[in-house]
Amino acid sequence: MTIKPLGDRVVIKNAEVEETTKSGIILTGAAKEKPQVAEVLAVGPGGNVDGKEITMNVEVGQKVIYSKYAGTEVKLHDEEYIIVRQSDILAVVE
Repeated sequence: MTIKPLGDRVVIKNAEVEETTKSGIILTGAAKEKPQVAEVLAVGPGGNVDGKEITMNVEVGQKVIYSKYAGTEVKLHDEEYIIVRQSDILAVVE
């Protein structure tokens, strides 16, 4: 089973959270900050969404920065994914 986004939706997966600080201090689960950098896994077709023509500007495999509280978290086969609108993606990391 795979996730195929519709409209202007994008499926992303968060980058791994740092376990230690630069100085070597190991972080507990509560101290880790949720990353805002993710990899694009699937991109919807765009098209006419809510009466507006949407062109998709992200591609599978790109690293992106997204809004902190954006999207819907989905768990599938013990993997966690986030489905966001393209407008919730702030930048592409190159």
